[in-house]
Amino acid sequence: MQQKTLTDYIFTSESVSEGHPDKICDRISDAVVDLYMKADNQSRVACETLVTTDCVVIAGETRGPESVTKEKIEQAARDAIKDIGYEQEGFNWKTVDVDVKLHAQSVDIAQGVDEGTGVDKDEGAGDQGIMFGYACKETEALMPAPLHYSHSILRRLAEDRHAGILSKLGPDAKSQVTLEYRDDKPVGVKSVVVSTQHAEGLSMEDVKDMVRPYIQEILPEGWSVPEEELYVNPTGRFVIGGPVGDCGVTGRKIIVDTYGGAAPHGGGAFSGKDCTKVDRSAAYAARYLAKNVVAAGYATGCTIQLSYAIGVSKPISVYLNTHGTGTAPETVIVDALQSLVDLRPRGIREHLKLNKAIYERTSAYGHFGRTPDEDGGFSWEKTDLVSELQRILG
Repeated sequence: MQQKTLTDYIFTSESVSEGHPDKICDRISDAVVDLYMKADNQSRVACETLVTTDCVVIAGETRGPESVTKEKIEQAARDAIKDIGYEQEGFNWKTVDVDVKLHAQSVDIAQGVDEGTGVDKDEGAGDQGIMFGYACKETEALMPAPLHYSHSILRRLAEDRHAGILSKLGPDAKSQVTLEYRDDKPVGVKSVVVSTQHAEGLSMEDVKDMVRPYIQEILPEGWSVPEEELYVNPTGRFVIGGPVGDCGVTGRKIIVDTYGGAAPHGGGAFSGKDCTKVDRSAAYAARYLAKNVVAAGYATGCTIQLSYAIGVSKPISVYLNTHGTGTAPETVIVDALQSLVDLRPRGIREHLKLNKAIYERTSAYGHFGRTPDEDGGFSWEKTDLVSELQRILG
C-alpha cells in the first residue's frame, strides 16, 4: 500500500531573546568578529564565549591585526551586555569579570584555507561539513510561520523594553508558537508559550496581561490563541534570569538561528566565525539560493544542501529538493543556480559581500527572514537572482 503523505498536522518552533544566556554568548562572539572585520576584513576568527554569574570567558583562535587588543575585546563584550540591558545583581556590564583567552589560529588550518597566491588563488573551505538552506511561502519573509511568529513576539517585547514601555520585564525570555496545518498550510494557532524575566512583585497574571497584546499584534488577522492555551511564565515566577540563572555558551541555539526545526540542520553554529568558515557562509549561501528559487516561483518550499571538505574550494555536493512543489526539474534548477553563483568559499564571500562588520546584528532573532540592510548586512536575504533564474528556466 502506498504511504499517504501527511498534510494535516501540528508543528511548533521556539525562539529565545537577546538576553538568553546562550544568546548573550552569540552576541559577544559576533561582536569580536565585527571588531576584527573593522580592523582588517581579511582577519580570521573562531570565537567562543561562556557566561555565568559575574563572569564572561572568551576563547578561541584568531588571526588579525595587533590593534585588536584584549582591552578592546573586553570593552566590546561589556558594550554588548550593556546594550542587551543587563545591570542586575550577579551580571552587570560594569562589574562582570571578562577573561579573554583568544590565541593564534592553527597554521595547519590556515594553509588549507589560504593555499595559493595572487588574485586567482583557490581558497579552501575552513572545515568539512554539510550546510542547509530553506525557504517556503508560509510568510512574506519566506520563512516557516511558527518560527517567524516566535521571533517576532520576542523582538516586539524587546523593542518596548528598550523603549521603557515594558520596564518591568527583564532581558531573558523565550517563546514558543504551535500552529495547525491543513494541506501543508498554516491555518491557525493552537498554543503560545512566553516565559519572560520580570521585576519582583509581578504575578503570572500580571505578566500575561502585559504580554497578551503583543502576541495578538504579531499573529495574523483572524487568528486568536485560546486563553487556556496561552502559557505565560507557567512556573509562576521568573525573577532570576540571564547568566545568574543559567550558564550560557556560544552556538547552542542553532535551530532557533535557522528554521525552527522545519528544515534539516548540518550541525554547525554561526556566531563567532568569520566568513571563511563554511558553517556560516555556505549556510547563508544555501538560504540565498533556496529563497530565490521560491521567490522566482519555481517551488513553494525548497531545501538546499551544500557539502565541503577542509582545504578544498569546490563544494563536494549540491542537493536541491522542492518537496513535490517544483515547477521545473530539480537538476535543471541546480545547474541554473550554479551558473549564477560561484559556491566556492571565495565566490560566496565576494557574491554576498561577507567581509564586513555585519555579524553582531545577526546574533538574536534569527539569521534568516530578516530585511537586508543598506550597508550590506543580511545580503543573503536578497532576491536578486529571480530575474536571471526566470530568464534561464523560462
